[in-house]
Amino acid sequence: MDGEGPATLRYPWGEPPEQGKAIEVAPGILWIRLPLPMKLDHVNIYALDDGDGWTLIDTGFGSNTTRGILTEVMEGPLGGKPVHRVIMTHHHPDHMGNVGWFQSVHGSELISTRTSWLFARMLWLDNQQTPPPETLEFWRGAGMDPEILNQRATEKPFNYSDIAYAMPLGFTRIQQGDTIRMGGRTWDIHIGNGHAPEHATFWSRDDNLVISGDQILPSISPNIGVYATEPMADPLAGWLEACERFVPLAGTDHLVLGGHKLPFTGLPTRLRQLIDNHHGALTRLLKFLDEPRCAADCFPTLFKRRIGSGEYGLALVEAVAHVNHLYHQGLVERTRREDGAWMYRRREEQDER
Repeated sequence: MDGEGPATLRYPWGEPPEQGKAIEVAPGILWIRLPLPMKLDHVNIYALDDGDGWTLIDTGFGSNTTRGILTEVMEGPLGGKPVHRVIMTHHHPDHMGNVGWFQSVHGSELISTRTSWLFARMLWLDNQQTPPPETLEFWRGAGMDPEILNQRATEKPFNYSDIAYAMPLGFTRIQQGDTIRMGGRTWDIHIGNGHAPEHATFWSRDDNLVISGDQILPSISPNIGVYATEPMADPLAGWLEACERFVPLAGTDHLVLGGHKLPFTGLPTRLRQLIDNHHGALTRLLKFLDEPRCAADCFPTLFKRRIGSGEYGLALVEAVAHVNHLYHQGLVERTRREDGAWMYRRREEQDER
């Protein structure tokens, strides 16, 4: 869901680095921006100077264009020193699309949480020519618009292998409670969830820096979706738990280096806004479900804006995440419509309170 432009957040840099260039956001830490071929048209990656080489956090979308820009960055701002480690904050292809290229071509070590690596590797190997029956069933269950469903049923679906470099075997695991040394600093690793399972974030012990990936973003809320791989999942519960767990760690002077948009300060406020935003959406949704609705019916009350065709898929999986959350909390019940869509309605005992 799109977020709010809070006055208490501050943006030290009003503009991102130019293509192929970098901005030093702290001693030994470079901010680099790579293009994406979608509405959210960029991803941020960060290079940390380890003296004899660089640690690169995230690698952008897997394409020849992106790899050309990365080559330009390595020869320019990175001064020709090797990228000896790449860290994958989470498994989404705009963040992991070139980790295999760094491993295979540049000999870089891949560092990742176990779940992120397993998801990335599994999805890269899962090449489909048409949507499988489980995906079609999931779309029907969510109440996908029949015209969109009929169109997508015959199209080649999104495949990781189309937009991610081949992933070789082998990675180094990080997990909650670990520390890592990079960029001349010691970082505590705190694991988030919701946007992606076992999403890694990094909190510097030596200064006021947080590398948040997509777990914490300014001005937009990370997409929290449910997919056919686990149709009854409740990622919203995991995301809210992580946000609440991060609140005591957050300082007003933390400079947050996120996966999209601009670096910012004001982390305690932003965490509270993100939490309150979703609780507000759940409150609106529960009232909206006084009458039976499918997930796709919930777009207006959840997003409060028109959802275009390019956003439809992400909106649908996020709507499912929200109705699933209410269902797992016992606040709504569901029944099957004749066309296979799940219809959610506030439980009667909720009506009586």
